[in-house]
Amino acid sequence: MFSAFWAVVAFVAVVIFASGGSARAPRFDLAFTAAGIAFIVTLVIAAMLSMSHKDNADYLGKGSGVNLSSAPKQSHGFGSPRPQDPGAPDEPDTPGSR
Repeated sequence: MFSAFWAVVAFVAVVIFASGGSARAPRFDLAFTAAGIAFIVTLVIAAMLSMSHKDNADYLGKGSGVNLSSAPKQSHGFGSPRPQDPGAPDEPDTPGSR
């Protein structure tokens, strides 16, 4: 039906526009040619699209993935603060550093 619809659209369009106005006879030869071409092309495209469809494997929708959880992780900068070096003081005791 899809291909037949576009064939009819092509037929009507070519009958109207190929005659060059209402004073001339309609060009049915061009209209049937355009309808046949439109029918075949849309049929081939629809067949190719239907053949290229492939369902995903069942195992792809199951199990645990890498990014399933958006909970904060320590490795991403959230959570407890990093342990500081106990040997390094927070502020130096040298005079004039302030």
